[in-house]
Amino acid sequence: MRMLILLALAGLGAQLVDGSLGMAHGVISTALLLALGTSPAAASAIVHFAQIGTGLVSGASHARYGNVDWKVVVRIGVPGAVGAFIGATVLSRLSTALAEPVMAVILLVLGVYVTYRFTVRGVPRGNLGKPLGKRFLVPVGLVAGFLGATGGGGWGLIGTPALLASGRLEPRKVVGSVDASKALVAVAASLGFLFSLGSDGVDWSWVLAFLLGGMVIAPVAAWLARFVAPRILGSAVGGLIVLLNVGTLLGGDWLSASGTVSTSVYVVLCAGWAAALAYSIRAHRREKALEARTESESAEGRQPAGV
Repeated sequence: MRMLILLALAGLGAQLVDGSLGMAHGVISTALLLALGTSPAAASAIVHFAQIGTGLVSGASHARYGNVDWKVVVRIGVPGAVGAFIGATVLSRLSTALAEPVMAVILLVLGVYVTYRFTVRGVPRGNLGKPLGKRFLVPVGLVAGFLGATGGGGWGLIGTPALLASGRLEPRKVVGSVDASKALVAVAASLGFLFSLGSDGVDWSWVLAFLLGGMVIAPVAAWLARFVAPRILGSAVGGLIVLLNVGTLLGGDWLSASGTVSTSVYVVLCAGWAAALAYSIRAHRREKALEARTESESAEGRQPAGV
């Protein structure tokens, strides 16, 4: 029972981050399951089964707050489902000895990317309102869906930054649209795992725990998407993903790092993570101050002469 409560809390935390930032639910959940000794294919399957429900609730919640562009959902979700089915099939056919380090490396790379993306570059801005075409969304969906299934997470980590970088959608609509399409991708990945693995290794009580935790917090996360500071949250989540997967790699039989080496690596990573968070917080404050100054100057410029 204690394990199920912890998993429900993990699902709640992962969905809170995902619903606010548009990424990292699968990466956080899968990294936790790997740390608990679950096989890579079973871990990804458990997460994707849970994401069917959390994706539906999160998508509906985002739609309620006007955070969803349904054209984007269809254009990225359908190819994403195709990529996810293929990725689930590929992962299911890999041996556990090979799949675990492969998945950990994929998640580690994605974690480093997220940390860099939000710490150094912040949230991109561009030509809001210009429609996103299939030539852009289809390949993004295919790659994100494939890596999401093989790495246990990656749909939002690839889809959200890609859509943000285009600069054609408001950040809240990027988050909402990526989250709304996640249920379709999760269904396809789950079918891929079922066809390849059956239900072997899938603990349905764990699926339910993740599902309930995520569904409870999904409406709150959708509401928070309008106010959250993406730069700070992105740096925080990216660092957490890196730490979790470095731990998986250091503790595996393929590396078997000594205690001294592991401790040294963790000290360096934690120091880097703290520095990234501090930098993001300062950068966010500068951006807010600049926005406030710009708005103030604009308001003064609109005032009639002599006022």
